[in-house]
Amino acid sequence: MPSQRTTDKGPVPAQQGTGRGAAPITRKQLIDRLNEDLAREYQAIIAYTVYSQVLKGPEYMSIAQELETHAAQELSHALLVAQQIDYLGGMPTVEPKPVRTAEKPEEMLRADLNNELETIRNYRERVRQCEQLQEYAMAEHIREILKDEQEHLIDLATALGEDPPDPNNNRER
Repeated sequence: MPSQRTTDKGPVPAQQGTGRGAAPITRKQLIDRLNEDLAREYQAIIAYTVYSQVLKGPEYMSIAQELETHAAQELSHALLVAQQIDYLGGMPTVEPKPVRTAEKPEEMLRADLNNELETIRNYRERVRQCEQLQEYAMAEHIREILKDEQEHLIDLATALGEDPPDPNNNRER
């Protein structure tokens, strides 16, 4: 009998697969999810490149420089994710997710913060999915990406003058 955990709504059976009650993931599904991640990495490269150049004012000089660094890190993430897709026998996507632009610097930084939250949640799920498929080396690569993404989250929250949000809380700010 599967083990159970308890919440304020009563016992919850232990789940198989990805930890969200879903059926076990297939290699094809993992390729599809990684392509979504790759599109998000492209989005981040574009956003960080643009935002780093258009943020104006002395209060944004430090974060603008940091965003340039983030853009380079996101490019290395994109290359690594594309490599994993190829390893699994898939074709890496060439389409980025849409990039949100804004007039106000706070809105740009908030959009990036929310994108990082989504990225962290997705990569945490990807680690579980890779391990389910016994792709342990791939899971380690994604954990390395996660470290950078969490640092990006901290940098953006700091630039906005707030504490980093909890990626386990599904509400965006």
